Amino acid sequence: MLRIAVPNKGSLSEPASQMLREAGYRQRRDGRELVLPDEENDVEFFFLRPRDIAVYVGEGVVDAGITGRDLLLDSGVRAIEHRALNFAGSTFRFAGPPEQVQTLADIDGKRVATSYAHLVGTYLRERGITAHVVRLDGAIESTVRLGVADVVADVVETGGTLRAAGLHVFGEPILRSEAVLIRPDDGEEPKPGLATLDRRLHGVLVARQYVLMDYDCPVDRVEACVAITPGLESPTVSPLHDDKWKAVRAMVPRNQTNPIMDELYELGARAIIVTGIHASRL
Repeated sequence: MLRIAVPNKGSLSEPASQMLREAGYRQRRDGRELVLPDEENDVEFFFLRPRDIAVYVGEGVVDAGITGRDLLLDSGVRAIEHRALNFAGSTFRFAGPPEQVQTLADIDGKRVATSYAHLVGTYLRERGITAHVVRLDGAIESTVRLGVADVVADVVETGGTLRAAGLHVFGEPILRSEAVLIRPDDGEEPKPGLATLDRRLHGVLVARQYVLMDYDCPVDRVEACVAITPGLESPTVSPLHDDKWKAVRAMVPRNQTNPIMDELYELGARAIIVTGIHASRL
């Protein structure tokens, strides 16, 4: 069985389980379940703390796992990102008092509070910055006011919490993180089941990003309409009973659905219908 680690709580937990459900795998109904075998798909799920998942994967205890890119890099273990999963996105930034720090160089010689000590320490060393990294768990916005640190490094969404603490975000992002599928970096070939898992997750990503669009098009406008909806390889164009019209079917990006429909309508296309995609294999 392929052994897969899944976050047991936090912001990664429910989206990861939902994605696996959409990929056709069993998922727990009771939050107290720690191990869930899925014999039909020849996999076994282990529900673990998100921060620990990279360690289990790196040690080869499990064959794959879903965690955050930030947690993977902070772990420092021998595990690698196999596929980005396009949820739980976040940006990791430095912040500090505006009168004291404006650029990355200003961090030199200062104390940096963070929950991601390995990640931040590596980032600073690679850029020739010498700083004392203070590892703390939980909220770190108050560490500057309390005199524990001069600068903080943390996940930034709107920056409102940092501004309320008298801090401003500066410098380039340390990291843009999201949920990722990871596997051991041991030089061995991935287990065969991982390829199936990867294809299924990729199919979910495609299904979420695209819709299927059908429409009728005058024969003399087919080329113009097809240029707007080229599909992934090529659209399907079929004859209709009225030989002055053709039926066209193509996958289009979900977030461009309405502008594409507007353009097609202006070109003379009619009976434009959009259908969601439940699953896919490309």
